[in-house]
Formats: sequence, structure tokens, C-alpha cells
Amino acid sequence: MLFHVRMDVRLPADMPADVADEIKAREKAYSQDLQRSGKWRHIWRLVGEYANVSIFDVQSNAELHEILTALPLFPYMQIAVTPLCRHPSSVHSDDA
Repeated sequence: MLFHVRMDVRLPADMPADVADEIKAREKAYSQDLQRSGKWRHIWRLVGEYANVSIFDVQSNAELHEILTALPLFPYMQIAVTPLCRHPSSVHSDDA
């Protein structure tokens, strides 16, 4: 199942820099592991925002929920999820 996920990060202004850096390092490692596994297929930064748009390829809604709630930055995120399906006019065979 494919999902379009927008993640907007809102770290508290008073969060110490070293704490923020540690959370971001854990987030990067976790997200890169998911990318290597194929579950996090694409990630794009949104210009001028602390946000990203990502495509996830997972088995179920529950699996996506588990992945997202395990993100180290999850407590500081606003997340919007949109289920996707293959468009009949697509010329790509790997977008199912």
C-alpha cells in the first residue's frame, strides 16, 4: 500500500540545541534504515519549511502508524496521510 505523508516539524523554541541535535540524529538513522528497506520509498524537503513530503510503501495502515509513531521527532510533528493507488495513465510499472 502506498501512502503520501506530509510531516511538519515544530520543535519547541526553548529546546536545548544538544537535545534537538540528538533527536535529529536518531531520526536520520531511523529514516535511512526505512529507506534502505524500501518502506520509505521517497522523501523530499519542502523549500522554506521544516517539513517533508514522503512516499511510504507498507503492508497496512497499522504498519504505517507504527512506523510514524516510532519516529523520534513524532511528538513534535503534525502529520497528514493520504492513501495512494496507481493511476491508469502512468507509464511507470513500479508505482503500484
